[in-house]
Amino acid sequence: MEQTHTSHNGTTATPGAQRRVLVVEDDPTIVDAIAARLRAEGFLVQTAGDGPAAVDTAEAWQPDLLILDIMLPGFDGLEVCRRVQAQRPVPVLMLTARDDETDMLVGLGVGADDYMTKPFSMRELAARVHVLLRRVERAALAATTPRSGILRLGELEIDHAQRRVRVHSEDVHLTPTEFDLLVCLANTPRAVLSREQLLAEVWDWADASGTRTVDSHIKALRRKIGAERIRTVHGVGYALETPTP
Repeated sequence: MEQTHTSHNGTTATPGAQRRVLVVEDDPTIVDAIAARLRAEGFLVQTAGDGPAAVDTAEAWQPDLLILDIMLPGFDGLEVCRRVQAQRPVPVLMLTARDDETDMLVGLGVGADDYMTKPFSMRELAARVHVLLRRVERAALAATTPRSGILRLGELEIDHAQRRVRVHSEDVHLTPTEFDLLVCLANTPRAVLSREQLLAEVWDWADASGTRTVDSHIKALRRKIGAERIRTVHGVGYALETPTP
């Protein structure tokens, strides 16, 4: 008999429509809890407990999303992320036991799209998974109905159709999240957008507890396009700087 699952946001998924999530975590209690929650949300779930198994499973099973702990036996989650992204692009939600900004930035730098620090709520984790997958769907739709033209802000060039960014005519590799964040800022250049606005626009996440995620992605974006291009307005948010006419 075919099972139907209803997620917390009311959407219904059948096995034919289920998204595949690979959970990579070496703590059995945590991995079982994550897998149970995601299965209740309507996802197909497989698990791996070390780096080599994660890479092999990702290659064989072709997941739609990866939940990845940084600290793993074999080799760590950062190396898993590098190897999996080299096979094929896949959204990655990284888990870290330490509230360490360096870990977060390195994770974003090797292709992770978002991160969460342990301990976390299963409700929030499930919401983040839904958000990442919706972003992939939006990107696919944008690719088939591209916006015309290229946005140029001084030496910064944003190609919406190809989802490419260039600085001084050199290609800059951005993760899907970083690209969406840059576009959000570029839609209203020089205007200050609050962390809460960016969180809602880019992540579809309205909970202020996620603003640290915004800060870390902004730092990663600055490292790639130039720190001087994004202005911090303390206590408020961020603005994309543009050349003075």
